[in-house]
Amino acid sequence: MIIAIDGPAAAGKGTLARRLAEKFNFAYLDTGALYRAVALTLIKGGVDPSNEPAAEKASKALDHALLSDPELRLEDTGKAASVVASMLGVRSNLMDFQKNFGVNPPSNKSGAVLDGRDIGTVICPAADVKFFVTASAEERAKRRVAEMRSRGVNANFEEILADVKARDERDMGRKDAPLEKAADAHLLDTTDLAIDAVFLRAAAIVENCLKPQ
Repeated sequence: MIIAIDGPAAAGKGTLARRLAEKFNFAYLDTGALYRAVALTLIKGGVDPSNEPAAEKASKALDHALLSDPELRLEDTGKAASVVASMLGVRSNLMDFQKNFGVNPPSNKSGAVLDGRDIGTVICPAADVKFFVTASAEERAKRRVAEMRSRGVNANFEEILADVKARDERDMGRKDAPLEKAADAHLLDTTDLAIDAVFLRAAAIVENCLKPQ
């Protein structure tokens, strides 16, 4: 089984994906981490993230050790990841890895959960279950600020809100694989929902799909 979860930044899709993978003992892939790793490669090398040839080169020889680097979750890495994710060459280089993960989950798992921006529309269009997780820009900015402050990072709400909106515009406006809800995806708006309620709703949908028809 393949579960595809898409949505904008800070909507809660990562938390939902991890919990579903744990509940059903499926493999989990945060596809956004792949783009963050490409971005972090450029940052560590002192290269501008908008340097397309350099980004494509980094995506071809991705250092998977970076996937566990603490700097992967820094705000600057996220901003840079949004830039490199708009590059056709980078997306093409990372596509095969993502598709293979869904079709052949590691560790002999019986299913895979992938979250990102184009899983249900491009990477796994034939996924068994698709979710589109979203929330208002203001709510997502509020969550991002709280998360940053919990790590001792000073964060300004207005600046984070502007960044959230800018990332949404880049993700939804790019020519290749823009962020959009797949026609057959279940919409989960988390603006006024706790993650437990979102998880229970999604888990019920998956369980129904797992039942013998």
